[in-house]
Amino acid sequence: MGIETSDLWDLIQKRSELTPDLEMLVDEQGRRLTFLEYKLASERMAAGFYELGVCEGDVVTWELPTWIETIVLSAALSRLGATQNPIIAIYREREVGFCVRQAQASFLITPKQYRGFNFGEMGASIASSVDELTALAVEPDDFPSADPTTLPAYFLKEESALRWLCYTSGTTSDPKGAKHTDASIAAIGKSMGERLDVQFGDRPALVFPFPHIGGLTWLFTALQTGATLICDAAFDPVKTTELLSREGCTHPGAGTPFHMAYLTAQRSDPTNKLFPNVKNFPGGGAPKPPTLHAEVKEELGGSGIVSGWGLTEAPILTMGADTDPDQKLSTSEGRAMPGVELITVKADGTIAQPGEEGELRAKAPQLMLGYLDASLDAEAFDENGYFRTGDLGIIDEEGYVVISGRLKDIIIRHGENISAKEVEDLLFNHPQVNDVAVIGLPDAVTGERACAIISLVDEQNPIDIETLCTYLEESGLRKNAIPEQLEIVGSIPRNPSGKITKNVLQEQFKTTPFER
Repeated sequence: MGIETSDLWDLIQKRSELTPDLEMLVDEQGRRLTFLEYKLASERMAAGFYELGVCEGDVVTWELPTWIETIVLSAALSRLGATQNPIIAIYREREVGFCVRQAQASFLITPKQYRGFNFGEMGASIASSVDELTALAVEPDDFPSADPTTLPAYFLKEESALRWLCYTSGTTSDPKGAKHTDASIAAIGKSMGERLDVQFGDRPALVFPFPHIGGLTWLFTALQTGATLICDAAFDPVKTTELLSREGCTHPGAGTPFHMAYLTAQRSDPTNKLFPNVKNFPGGGAPKPPTLHAEVKEELGGSGIVSGWGLTEAPILTMGADTDPDQKLSTSEGRAMPGVELITVKADGTIAQPGEEGELRAKAPQLMLGYLDASLDAEAFDENGYFRTGDLGIIDEEGYVVISGRLKDIIIRHGENISAKEVEDLLFNHPQVNDVAVIGLPDAVTGERACAIISLVDEQNPIDIETLCTYLEESGLRKNAIPEQLEIVGSIPRNPSGKITKNVLQEQFKTTPFER
């Protein structure tokens, strides 16, 4: 029961007519909306914002948790023809202020208070220094609402119309705003649904931040297929797992830390299957340990982890399929999505052959229009129009993509390159290692040294640098790639999509005393 349209509001209208009584959303509080209720709630909210002055073409920045009302808001702003700038709720005044200024936003919508932080005060502070910006702080029960008969008529937008400004994380510099259309997100929604076998009546998890472009993608997929999204405002390893189990989740996502949490819960009660209706476990956003797919498939069921790879600028360029062989599911990020042209380019500028490593570059229907700061486009695209992803990878003879690292995630020690991911993959297999990140730290002798940051399975059973080095040597790692420094932490810091925030670790340990 798919629907062929790329316009978000048109998609909402058509789905509500086709399956009005089908459940679309359920949250951790047990609140539920059908597709028709979603459309009607969106119209009321759109009318409320229209009364406040939001008009077609306005840029509206919203930084909100994964509330049902947030998902309604995205539809309401689509109904008004606004350009939306969603921001994940971990960001604070510096990043949010930069985004609203560059995007020339008319409205900034935040929670009043959320997880101990006063977003209302932050929004007011930003608005006080930005001309013609209105800050609105809300709670789930007090979003604007009005009579939808006051709304102006809606007209379908051109496929090339700018509808979304999605900013990259900005961990090392100011965030970069990627310009997206409804069509670019609809394309990945449809393709992702096909690869993950999302069908009418399925119940996928939406347990990472909805403002992430992956959250927007799941909205399109649910509307396209007639699937129910199980939402949780803040992922909790115990409570969220119980929610997904209770609601009959078919696609528990959405990345390595989530899958590890599900495994932990299943192992605590191995006789009762957490997800008896599971099809597969969507993954992406962060590398997965080499053995994780097999563990998930054996212990949790379904076809295991089906992961993908992409960027905010070009979401989900590749993805596995639940019909792929286990060896490919465990080691790769699948094959190129429909319409995606993917090449690997070696350091000397020549095209890599199958099996050779190079920078992955892409042309794709889900590729952004460009950056809001157009001066960044020249460096982002090569002379042939391919987007430079900055990720290193290998495309094998069958088209499967293995991500081997980042161009900037290479540690250069004595002039020789060390792939952080190569070392991390080996350390993930050590029985005492729960999670790991390998980073480069400044070194007066070697330029950079490799430092392994590890969280332990059992903190009462530590590991030392000598044991680590011996293990890596016996695993076949060349000596120049073996870390010189080891740091033990309680947990590895990750962003909401599960990606390790290595800049945080580098800042934390850059001045730690080190002796050879």
